[in-house]
Amino acid sequence: MLKQRIITAVILAPLVIAGIFLLPFPAFVAALAGITLIGFWEWTQFVEAKSRVIAMVLPTVALAVSIVFMPTEAEALSTLATSHQSMLLVGGIWWAIASALAITYPRSATLWSKSIPLKYLFGLLTLLPFFWSVLMLRAVDYLESPYHGAKLVMLVCFLVWAADTGAYFSGKRFGKHKMAPAVSPNKTIEGLAGGALLAVLVTWSGAALMDIPFVNLGSLLFIAIITVIASVLGDLVESMFKRVSGIKDSGNILPGHGGILDRIDSLTAALPVFALLYLWLV
Repeated sequence: MLKQRIITAVILAPLVIAGIFLLPFPAFVAALAGITLIGFWEWTQFVEAKSRVIAMVLPTVALAVSIVFMPTEAEALSTLATSHQSMLLVGGIWWAIASALAITYPRSATLWSKSIPLKYLFGLLTLLPFFWSVLMLRAVDYLESPYHGAKLVMLVCFLVWAADTGAYFSGKRFGKHKMAPAVSPNKTIEGLAGGALLAVLVTWSGAALMDIPFVNLGSLLFIAIITVIASVLGDLVESMFKRVSGIKDSGNILPGHGGILDRIDSLTAALPVFALLYLWLV
């Protein structure tokens, strides 16, 4: 399993980085839409519908409608229209609610675990803001500097990877107080603190190296810490849905890593929250 994980990561990481920086914007939109649809396909397991193909109709239509009515051109995205601002706000509110559901699980499961419409809604609230937040960050200052937005997206990825790494080692060494033992017994408050510390350092150094502006150091620290918390809770939320559905991995498309949702669960929370704070505060 470890060998598979390493091989997949070695192949996947350069492809992701190349896609973020080198794909023309229309191709980037198409690639991200494909990833989002795969995420929706894996989410149909949580819905527990009789037919996963039929279950894909609603999210596919929802994504298509959002693309039709919300501009996907880089120039339009960079202006941050009201519709795009609303999408970020919806994403931020959803992750606050989803985090509360994960922390209070299993008591919270009585509110939604038997409701198919709510599970559909949760999938839309997870993946649509993710899709649009990535596009909005990628489009920042696109005309003046085509790579500036790509660096922003990459910075969030580095932040999340640093948070995961820091949380693993600090949790293993110092972890005592469980965050949400009914969802993920290995996640601890100490791990979160260690992950936040490493993520802040990586964000600060990454922003300096890639020349990404923040209003001041306080703004950077605030955005980084809130995004780290969101990323950790995003992982917990997907674990909660898998636990309710009796699923270990969301898929097997990535050998040794599981499915797409297993790899982007933290990013589905981190990217909308980061975009909301960065685009509104900086």
